[in-house]
Amino acid sequence: MTASPSTSSSDHSGTGRGKSTAQTRRSDATRTAILAAARERFAADGYERATIRAIAKDARIDPSMVMRYFGSKEGLFAAAVALDLRLPDLGPVPRDEAGRTLVTHFLGLWEENEELTAVLRVGATNQAGAERMQGIFRDQLLPVARQVCPDPEQVPARAALCAAQLLGLALTRYVLRLPPAVALTREELVAWLGPTVQRYLTAPSP
Repeated sequence: MTASPSTSSSDHSGTGRGKSTAQTRRSDATRTAILAAARERFAADGYERATIRAIAKDARIDPSMVMRYFGSKEGLFAAAVALDLRLPDLGPVPRDEAGRTLVTHFLGLWEENEELTAVLRVGATNQAGAERMQGIFRDQLLPVARQVCPDPEQVPARAALCAAQLLGLALTRYVLRLPPAVALTREELVAWLGPTVQRYLTAPSP
């Protein structure tokens, strides 16, 4: 007689865990759908014109769900563009190969990660996007530039010049899609831009 309640309790516990796991999966799927829709909408419409209602419609959910997960449009944008550039460690790289290494890495990022292009589009037209780009520059590019720059005081300026070169490439090749920029192969781009980025990083100050 005592075994039956014990078995029943175990069954309910297992059912509860099953429900919890299913709910977690649904929650993760909903969050993923919202973020994917947000990235596409921010890229297409810009930050100001993109609306929670439009993003929710793209994700096929109620707008209240977007607010439930992210709290606000600003919170959604921050989550949608929380990018890790996975920049290479330049410490083991021969010093005269730093420029080519960075250009090669960024070309791979731009061509494989649409989120980065979305951030660039928004960053060029909106303060929130610009602040996100500034944060990426400060937190991710500066430490890498610091590894090879000859003068620590010049790190911010040299990193900014590298960013100008790399973002200019991204703008012309992936956003504006200028035909000559699109036509260049990755090998040609590395050959052209690698020495320029190298000069920004390591050449004596003019």
